Amino acid sequence: MDDRTPVLIGAGQFTYRGEPQSSPPPTQLLKIAALAAAQDAGLSEAALGGIDSLAVVGFTVDAPGGGRPTPHSANPPASLARVLGASPDWAVYSHMGGNSPQQLINVLCERVSRGETRLGLVVGCEFLGSATKRLTRGLGFDDWNEEVDLDPPERIGDPRPGVTPYEARHGLGRPINTYPLFENALRARDGRSIPDHQKRLGELFAPFTEVAARNRDAWFPIARTAEELITVTERNRMVGFPYTKYLNAIMDVDQSAGVLVASLAKARELGVPEENLVYLHGCADAADLWYPLDRQNFHSSPAMRLTGARALEMAGVSLDQIGVIDLYSCFPVAVEIGAEALGLALDDPRGLTVTGGLPYAGGPGNNYAMHSIAVMMQRLREARDTYGLVTANGWFLTKQSTGIYSCRAPEKPFERQDPGVIQRQIDALPHPVVTETPQGRAVIETYTVVHGREGYMMGIVVGRDEADRRFVAHTPTDPGVLHSLEAAESVGRTGSVGPAPEGQRNLFVPD
Repeated sequence: MDDRTPVLIGAGQFTYRGEPQSSPPPTQLLKIAALAAAQDAGLSEAALGGIDSLAVVGFTVDAPGGGRPTPHSANPPASLARVLGASPDWAVYSHMGGNSPQQLINVLCERVSRGETRLGLVVGCEFLGSATKRLTRGLGFDDWNEEVDLDPPERIGDPRPGVTPYEARHGLGRPINTYPLFENALRARDGRSIPDHQKRLGELFAPFTEVAARNRDAWFPIARTAEELITVTERNRMVGFPYTKYLNAIMDVDQSAGVLVASLAKARELGVPEENLVYLHGCADAADLWYPLDRQNFHSSPAMRLTGARALEMAGVSLDQIGVIDLYSCFPVAVEIGAEALGLALDDPRGLTVTGGLPYAGGPGNNYAMHSIAVMMQRLREARDTYGLVTANGWFLTKQSTGIYSCRAPEKPFERQDPGVIQRQIDALPHPVVTETPQGRAVIETYTVVHGREGYMMGIVVGRDEADRRFVAHTPTDPGVLHSLEAAESVGRTGSVGPAPEGQRNLFVPD
């Protein structure tokens, strides 16, 4: 192998379960994961001072429009480098998206193959669990001492927000509102009844909870039955139809994970044991048509299909040769669409998660896939001749990154394809015309009913007008209307659409 062959040499995870008033600040969470990765590689803490490249996954609190409800470093890579005693030549902070961990590893491996990096760290954390409790309990953040006087970091990734202002006005900026739109569209496409589809959701995610129950780093290490997951109770309320709380990713966590990437020559120079080495054999990155209303439909992902195919092609393996799988799992539909795009059955005997998934192992904002890669490395070291598949998803089934890993040494040089090759194919796809001012008769293309803690809140409809233009609208908040949307399949239901009385949104009144 070429000395510049990229290799993953260590991975570490951390889950904080203590009291919020003693929670580690963000930079400390990052450092803990970095130290764990070094230990996993058989390296000392001092070795981290030699990293020449550093990529930190963006914190959820830095999402566009999110403001900064909690204090943290103005430049997370710079703050982390200081505490590690490192002076990296390349230090970046990612824009938002759950695809970021896999994308950053893809980029870092490319840098290694070009001789631009010899030892790099990719790391991320989320701290909303303790931060939220501190805010609600008035505990303050005086002990965090995060640096705010640093210059802004260099950013990497796509900075665009996940939705347009039009979509945001109708609630599509919240994942708990938007992913149900994909789920209901998928159910309608397949012609399943609502009860049958709810059963399918429970049967899909019950095995995920069993994996989480065996995962020492899981946020909720609790096995649940399929019936438990879908039955509405006081503890498991409906959130966005058809998803109960137990089917939603959990964001309020305190978790971190990181991966060390090196050139093969550097790994050997550091004395990393050969049995620790895990290679990235294939990878790809692309985004579907960016905004939800621009999608071809709400039940497929060309980006998942094309990045999966490209990663397998680059690795030179077939899906049958994959032994370990982790599909991004923020909501059931991400798994369903991802499996379909890759050609996997939902009951594939290999399983579809190594961690337990975002609702159970933890959905630490943008950094979940770092945890899945860390666990994947452990699994592959135990089954050295097999390959592992990781998918990572950002925004609203928008940004996709895929990786194929193995302890087997690659037989050819690492050559990452320009992501623009796939992106140009996707961007050329035909898609509906969108109107922000629909008026007249219309039909529902997909929908959801949003619930609060006290019950019904609103209905959201994506529909087509008589000119077949796509629009988004709210429904009347009348409980009878909202109940009817959940009681029977409403994709294909007709009604009338026009401006809402307050003028900021559209209103769809079903027949």
